[in-house]
Amino acid sequence: MSDVSRTHDEVRRARYAVAAVFAVHGAVTGSFATRVPWVQEHAALGTGQLGFALAFTALGASCAMPLAGRISHRFGSRAALRGLLALWTLSLALPSLAPNLVTLCLAMFTYGATAGMADVAMNALGVEIERLLGKSIMSGLHGMWSAGALIGSAAGTLAAHLGADARLHFALASAVLTVLGFVACGWVLDLQPAEDEEPPPRFALPPRSALLIGAVGFCAVFAEGASLDWSAVFLRDRLDSSAGLAAACTTGFMLTMAVARIAGDAVVNRFGAVRTVRAGGVLAVLGGLLIVLAGHPAVAMAGFALTGLGIAVVVPLCFAAAGHAGPNPSQAIAGVATITYTSGLIAPSLIGGVAQATSLMVSFCVVTALACGLTVFAGVLRTAERGGRAEVSPRAAAVPDPRP
Repeated sequence: MSDVSRTHDEVRRARYAVAAVFAVHGAVTGSFATRVPWVQEHAALGTGQLGFALAFTALGASCAMPLAGRISHRFGSRAALRGLLALWTLSLALPSLAPNLVTLCLAMFTYGATAGMADVAMNALGVEIERLLGKSIMSGLHGMWSAGALIGSAAGTLAAHLGADARLHFALASAVLTVLGFVACGWVLDLQPAEDEEPPPRFALPPRSALLIGAVGFCAVFAEGASLDWSAVFLRDRLDSSAGLAAACTTGFMLTMAVARIAGDAVVNRFGAVRTVRAGGVLAVLGGLLIVLAGHPAVAMAGFALTGLGIAVVVPLCFAAAGHAGPNPSQAIAGVATITYTSGLIAPSLIGGVAQATSLMVSFCVVTALACGLTVFAGVLRTAERGGRAEVSPRAAAVPDPRP
């Protein structure tokens, strides 16, 4: 077998392995999202207190995400991802063990820190594989994340419907996902730094080229984070839905996200990044209006589904645009990742704070207003269209396309 063939096989296996890692990461998020009402009741928290506790997820991620690059530099990409992903899957059990506000805050800090580091490590590997192939795969990878989240939320819906204790549910899910993640990481690329390569800084501000791109991603991920953590609570508290139906709303949101992301690469190739995001913004706004005006659970569920469909491909396109913007693609991608990820983590707490002061309906008015930004600012993603067709990594020329 020639060197090229071996390289081709390695990249193909790594692509599928990273896709599996994305699915495992998403399954943790989906599992947690469907049991947020249980966690709230177990810790005896009000809406504002729940939002305060969820804010510690953002704090933990903000403190820990810059460390992911240094960990990968120290141990190599494969060992780093395997360890960070295991910490993330194991942290799923922590929120269900918290009996009060203080312990839940500590649990969510750890949950956010491990989530952020694993997220940065797996996205960095996804971007490297995309460069090796010379074509877009990030939407598909994020589609696998949504598929994993869908599976996790479906299991959570069943557990909620059966009235299962979330401590048992999370312990079982954590054990299964830890094993799956450990196995998948054995096939990812093992990237090692050059001997003379300096370790990345512990913290670096995003370059200017990433700020507007990150703002578009911020709008999309804010809507995603709000919907993931508050859709079940919205149906339960505002529309008096059962626990099973409320959890099913989160599952429906996950379903539209997964379908749209898996099909996202083909849609973007047909219509372009800018038009795709603008159309998605319109769908997200319509979904937000349905949520705000809903008087029946079915209407709200349709609204959340439309919102998921509208925002699904935005983040992968933001990563693609960042990779072609400015003289330092890796720094730009890291900057966009930080902005978008922080958005998803602060959204749940901000939604809770607004709901405490006003109502959940007003909270989702904020989500709808931010969704308008997708249509208004979609033009900044035009670099993804130009770069995706014109720029191919020199390393990609030696790697045949693994797809028929």
